[in-house]
Amino acid sequence: MTTPPPHPSALDSGTWQLADDLPAVRRVGYGSMRLPGPLDGPGTDRERALRVLRRAVELGVNHFDTAAFYFSTTRSANELINAALAPYADDLVIVTKVGPGRDTWGRWQWASPEQLRGQVEENLRQLGRDHLDVVNFRVQGQESTQSLADHFGALAELREAGLVRHLGVSNVRPHHLAEARAIAPVVCVQNLYGTGASAQEQEFVQECGEAGIAYVPFFSISGARREAGAGEPGQAVREIAEAHGATPAQVKLAWTLQQGPHVLAIPGTTDPAHLEENVAAGSLRLSEAELERLGTPVA
Repeated sequence: MTTPPPHPSALDSGTWQLADDLPAVRRVGYGSMRLPGPLDGPGTDRERALRVLRRAVELGVNHFDTAAFYFSTTRSANELINAALAPYADDLVIVTKVGPGRDTWGRWQWASPEQLRGQVEENLRQLGRDHLDVVNFRVQGQESTQSLADHFGALAELREAGLVRHLGVSNVRPHHLAEARAIAPVVCVQNLYGTGASAQEQEFVQECGEAGIAYVPFFSISGARREAGAGEPGQAVREIAEAHGATPAQVKLAWTLQQGPHVLAIPGTTDPAHLEENVAAGSLRLSEAELERLGTPVA
């Protein structure tokens, strides 16, 4: 029986090299979407949010996912990351995304190719950086057949200008990835993924691995329910968690990481205890039988 260690470290999850000129990232990272709190709520306690970010670094996390549109009425994920982690350590990798945007009332809008530079510059300003390590372009609709060439081409120009080092894509299908790769190198794909994922998405995960491209799931704990922590875990998850002395969320994260060495997890939380549990999931090893029971054969 494998039990997460009492003092977790993201080092236990292994590493992945997104690009030759970037530090290798630990495979358990941190997603900041939930960090500011809900748009119409009071916002996360600032000092608590800063402690969580700094604790993540103490636990060995060096991959942080964020975006300028992650904000509430009083908090901004980028600003919190800047306040907690700047001056940034040399081994930190900050990944942002562009395409969607929100005005001050929280209404969603999608950037034109010409507006992407403004979104990149907003991330730079909020994070206090002169370049972005990785920028993901999020496609508006995963099933869309609309070309992303103009948008991705605009980001490729910003990469050539030095504002962005590397590019990724988010909320995509294989045809989007192929189109993007014809324009510029792609270092990561960020998609909805978790236990219960479709065979189509599982095949895409494998294709990314074969191409040497990181696959970075969001909502890996809640899967297709699209709400972090939503829903009750299934019987198989509960029983496997009990056998390992782990939580259902840890089992789901462990399952995700065992789908391939190129698969990275970016669970988010504002709770220091949950942060430690998420990081500890990187050391949890499920058997082939357990992986199969959760719906997918071992990678």
